[in-house]
Amino acid sequence: MKKHVYSLSLIAGLLFLLSGCVSTYMPNVPNVPMFTEQGELSAAAHVTPKGNITFNTAYAVSDHFAVLVNGSMLNSERKKRDFKHNLLEAGGGYFTTFGPNQDRVLEIYGGLGRGSSDRIEKDENEKGEMIYDRREANFGKYFVQVNFSSKRKKSLRLLSYEFPLNYGTALRASYINMNKYQLNGVDQTTEDNIFLEPIFYTRLALSPSVQLQYTSGGNFGLKNRKSLTAGYSVFSLGFVINVGGQAKNR
Repeated sequence: MKKHVYSLSLIAGLLFLLSGCVSTYMPNVPNVPMFTEQGELSAAAHVTPKGNITFNTAYAVSDHFAVLVNGSMLNSERKKRDFKHNLLEAGGGYFTTFGPNQDRVLEIYGGLGRGSSDRIEKDENEKGEMIYDRREANFGKYFVQVNFSSKRKKSLRLLSYEFPLNYGTALRASYINMNKYQLNGVDQTTEDNIFLEPIFYTRLALSPSVQLQYTSGGNFGLKNRKSLTAGYSVFSLGFVINVGGQAKNR
């Protein structure tokens, strides 16, 4: 099973590298706090090769309920394209542990958010003059996700040190609905889409509270759209900080 998960993770990463599509929507890294009890606090920061930075926070307000606040931002300026993207979302949901040693974590979260996208395509005409196409959009987001994680005591031995490993997967479904869409300042027909966003992640514990996370995943649109398409996958590196709760749970 674990080999199957790692194979899917590798395939998702390769798909990301081969993808050249451009979409109005760029997915953030899903929030996977891996909570086990009341009082735990999680904070994370991730960055993708495209430069999209995700910030995730979560707090366990009881032994089975948690709240989330997530955000992401991108500001990329290149020769052929400038792209700005912002997203802010909030939600909450249920978590529980199971298994012989209570080392498996199941989390179910849902929430909503708002975002914006500003993309400028740059090209030259036959006279060598620059031509600009600017696409601006504002959109709303609704999401639901299911996380399955393992806190089993496996480790990586490196330079005579043992680094505990955690791993897991999350499946997020996101509904994105534009409320504004303009091309060069002229209103265009707005679009919507439903995205399925499975991700796989591995965490390497640098200390009892700090972990390095590698994430890979896909992004699949269920509707055929011109601008609101599945143009980006999730492929990132980041740090996750978990405090509170009992030390044995981290």
